Amino acid sequence: MDTNKLYELWTENAKEDPELVSELESIKGMDDEIYDRFYRELEFGTAGLRGVLGAGTNRMNIYVVRYATQGLANYLKKNYDKSAVAIAGDSRIKSDVFVKEAARVLAANGIKAYVARELQPTPVVSFCVRELKCQAGIMVTASHNPAKYNGYKCYGSDGCQMTDESANAVYSEIQGIDMFSDVRLIDFEQGLEDGSIEYIDDSVYDSYIENVKKQAVNPGYCEGSGLRVVYTPLNGAGNKLVRRILSEIGIDDVTVVKEQEMPDGNFTTCPYPNPEIQEAMQLGLDLCKKIDADLLLATDPDSDRVGIAVRLADGSYRLMTGNETGIMLTNYILSCRKEQNNLPEKPFVVKTIVTTELIQRICDKYGCELRNVLTGFKYIGEQILELEKTGHEERYIFGFEESYGYLCGTYVRDKDAVVASMLICEMAAYYRKKGLSLDEVITSLYKEFGYYKNKTASFEFGGAAGLDKMNGIMKSLRENYGITEILGRKIEAINDYKLSVKFDKATGKEEKINLPKSNVIAYMLNDGCSITVRPSGTEPKIKLYITGVGKDEAEASGVVEQLIVEGRKMMGVD
Repeated sequence: MDTNKLYELWTENAKEDPELVSELESIKGMDDEIYDRFYRELEFGTAGLRGVLGAGTNRMNIYVVRYATQGLANYLKKNYDKSAVAIAGDSRIKSDVFVKEAARVLAANGIKAYVARELQPTPVVSFCVRELKCQAGIMVTASHNPAKYNGYKCYGSDGCQMTDESANAVYSEIQGIDMFSDVRLIDFEQGLEDGSIEYIDDSVYDSYIENVKKQAVNPGYCEGSGLRVVYTPLNGAGNKLVRRILSEIGIDDVTVVKEQEMPDGNFTTCPYPNPEIQEAMQLGLDLCKKIDADLLLATDPDSDRVGIAVRLADGSYRLMTGNETGIMLTNYILSCRKEQNNLPEKPFVVKTIVTTELIQRICDKYGCELRNVLTGFKYIGEQILELEKTGHEERYIFGFEESYGYLCGTYVRDKDAVVASMLICEMAAYYRKKGLSLDEVITSLYKEFGYYKNKTASFEFGGAAGLDKMNGIMKSLRENYGITEILGRKIEAINDYKLSVKFDKATGKEEKINLPKSNVIAYMLNDGCSITVRPSGTEPKIKLYITGVGKDEAEASGVVEQLIVEGRKMMGVD
């Protein structure tokens, strides 16, 4: 069906949301605006759905949410005799509406819907799936995207984000549904009355917090530490549970950034509510300077990621990268558990392929295996699942990705800013008692293992033509595998994760990569530097992940900037 016919169909049928009705009326006769909203459907994948709020098949709205949920319901009914789904949302615009719409569809299909009464962090949904013995979970969130976005993330019965196989099966069901005539609905209040919809009991959140506390490496170290913390939930879902865990472990000096304390899907103080970006951290940094805090914690809107800043000796503050926090946490957990003699047999740490290679050297020091997985925390969750099948979950020590996502423990299968916030504070208190700041800790690790500088550069390709442009860039790179050097550095290998092939430049041989296929190309250079090119799975952008290695920060930073310029040239976006 062409876009204008789809537009007419929506104007005839999408009558329930006045905002959508108004939007559809406002674009009448505007072919470009109509095309942008209807030229495709938001595709349901392993990351679920994500898109700009608004009218149309290429937007997030109640009809798209119902449509996807009906597909999920059909999938569950085909695979389970009886099923239940845990549902929550964060502070984004219409998250509360989408949560209820999903519950209405599930209940109408005979599927029990457990609904969070108020906004919750993403990892809580992963926990609830297993705690409540559900067959799936839904988290309504667009993570750290700008305010105009929302999304819909699905979990399987194991608490992991859906696998490719399951997501494809759900998407197949969705494709067979008419958005307006095939979706079943009941009234939300009716569902509460007949028990097909039920609010999640507070005892579940108590159980979640108890499981988080079990991940402490040095219990009790925070009590009496004098650690002064500034915290911002960036107007998101972390406010209650992060503050609760910090209180329960003994961090009694926590000051919250008032402007970013309460839920606000407009994110007026930080248009891009991402702890990777200094603008989002600025109010927290200002407050740190005002009260002379030791540490800044900032969780993103769905509280699965956390960024930090630490005070330096001169009273200024250093923003730590996701890699640096992960480096310190990995070293802290392994060194303490080694000293306590409680590392399990055959322990391992998991990181993604775009996360710092310095972790390999730390793992080697402590006799720990390092496993590399594709980008996306679901792949770290799958490593835990494999251990669970053999009864050896204790072997999993820690997992993280460079984009500020961390998980210690196996109680959830997704990154968790609540446990990460707890461990970061515990780590700061531990080193504080040794007379060290976290700045001094990361500096000492760089001195010991070498300075690995990592930087991510993003290039946006918006609109209907953006996807074609991104595909063209990746196609062009694959047509140029004869390249032998970058900036005078020999290429040791080119890893094409879509082809599952490593092209070894030294031997001229091709080796199989035993990971799921992913549209990622990595250029590994002979001195430890690298360029990795990866189109985002959730946003219209291509990301360059750059690693520069040097004897100090200045040298490594110089290499990084040179590699970014070269990466731009390779992609043709210079």
